Amino acid sequence: MPCHRNCVLSYEVTIYVENPSLASALEAYMCDQHIADVFATGCFLDAHFEKSATDVYRSRYTVASQEDLDRYIAVHAERMRADFAERFPSGLRVTRAVWTELTAQR
Repeated sequence: MPCHRNCVLSYEVTIYVENPSLASALEAYMCDQHIADVFATGCFLDAHFEKSATDVYRSRYTVASQEDLDRYIAVHAERMRADFAERFPSGLRVTRAVWTELTAQR
């Protein structure tokens, strides 16, 4: 369904920890470097890194427009993903999704 209002998009990366011994290194890398690096691209309005109770993590990035997200994917994503893969070549499973906000109370 196309959005006819000012839609807010979220780019969400979910990380499933398949090797629990990687959890603390993942948290340190994400909190100390990766989230800041992604945010520094200027493509996103904000960035969040969260953990569920079951060793599942997610990064959520709010993006102002599809064009900004497309720019991130075209210009920055390959480099960011390569750095992540170099540090964590196995033991983690990553999925990505784009969400369109339909309603919010602020």
